[in-house]
Amino acid sequence: MHRSYQPFKPVTNRYLQQRWDQNNYEKHRRKVSSALPEVDTKGMRTPAHVQLKLKKLQLQDERLSIIDRDNRLLASKLADIVCSKGLVDHRNHYHLRSLNADKRREELLLVSHQNQAIYQRITSRQSEYRRQLWLDDWERVEHRRNDISRYSRGLADKQRSHRKVKFAAVEGSERSTSCSNTDTDGTNRET
Repeated sequence: MHRSYQPFKPVTNRYLQQRWDQNNYEKHRRKVSSALPEVDTKGMRTPAHVQLKLKKLQLQDERLSIIDRDNRLLASKLADIVCSKGLVDHRNHYHLRSLNADKRREELLLVSHQNQAIYQRITSRQSEYRRQLWLDDWERVEHRRNDISRYSRGLADKQRSHRKVKFAAVEGSERSTSCSNTDTDGTNRET
């Protein structure tokens, strides 16, 4: 009994009530699916003069007619070339002229004159560097350094040149050193 249709109201025939309720429910679903909104949200229809822009079409037609005319002119020129057995005058003997060539030439001359003037000033100027003054100054500095130091620099250089150190290999791996020391008076002393 649980599978049979149970209506909300008491009825004499449950089977008929089930069909009627089913039909009413389907009719309701159809109405819901075909219902329209109360507020119109479609917007205004676009006016015809805005949809079809006659001015733009006219300009396009004019542009297409110009292009067609140019194409016909080119085709006629190509036909002339084909009929003339391929002889084409393709050499243009035009001399290129700039409108501001004179102005640029004047500026170039002005710059070259200025450069010449700068060069003349540089070459006529005597050098401020005096090598002899530098050498004299260096000699004075060396003289003062020698006066200040305990041992003069010239003697140390002389002593360094007299000292000789020799390394000699004796029988392969052994090394012996022989030094001859020089004193400040120039005599050799062996240890």
